Amino acid sequence: MPLAPSKVKILVWDAPTRVFHWLLALCFAGAYLTADFDRLLGVHLTLGYTMLGLVAFRLAWGLIGTRYARFANFLRSPKEVARYAGHLLSSKAEHPVGHNPLGSVSIVLMLLSTLFIVLSGWLYVSGGPKLIKEFHEGTAAFMLAVVAVHVAGVLFASLMERQNLARSMLNGYKLGYAEQAIRWTWWPVATMLLAGAVAFWWLQWQSPLPA
Repeated sequence: MPLAPSKVKILVWDAPTRVFHWLLALCFAGAYLTADFDRLLGVHLTLGYTMLGLVAFRLAWGLIGTRYARFANFLRSPKEVARYAGHLLSSKAEHPVGHNPLGSVSIVLMLLSTLFIVLSGWLYVSGGPKLIKEFHEGTAAFMLAVVAVHVAGVLFASLMERQNLARSMLNGYKLGYAEQAIRWTWWPVATMLLAGAVAFWWLQWQSPLPA
């Protein structure tokens, strides 16, 4: 009787997905930290608008990207999410190669939060009422909470799966079977994404601050 294949390091996360992930994290952290400093308003706005561009890219990449980057691969129904959560500490716990159902919920919440944050911020600096600013700040606080839960979930899943999931979002590799691997990193697309962000920052640097 042939032996069952063993798990090995396989390429799961393509380069555009990884660059998007860390750029969004950097921009959100920077925008959050500069929110209360008038002299850093230009930096705050630039990072916010960059987040909007990143989300637009991620929505497109979720449709045409590699296997585990596509929404069709990891979006789950509420019933499936609840079943996965209920089995987390049992022998029935599943460990998908890509995003797990709870991770997919955090991704959707962060994408939607980013859209609301940027839209409300734009409306406020365009002359909107103070209520818009309060909504903007509340949505940012909500996203910060989602990020905190997401980080905690990554740490928990890393312990359960006995692999460093944060590192896998850096190098792209996770444990899996050879046939589950994606074939190409798509670095040219990732390079264009990063270059686009840097070019936008440079252009914003040349622009005067809003009144």
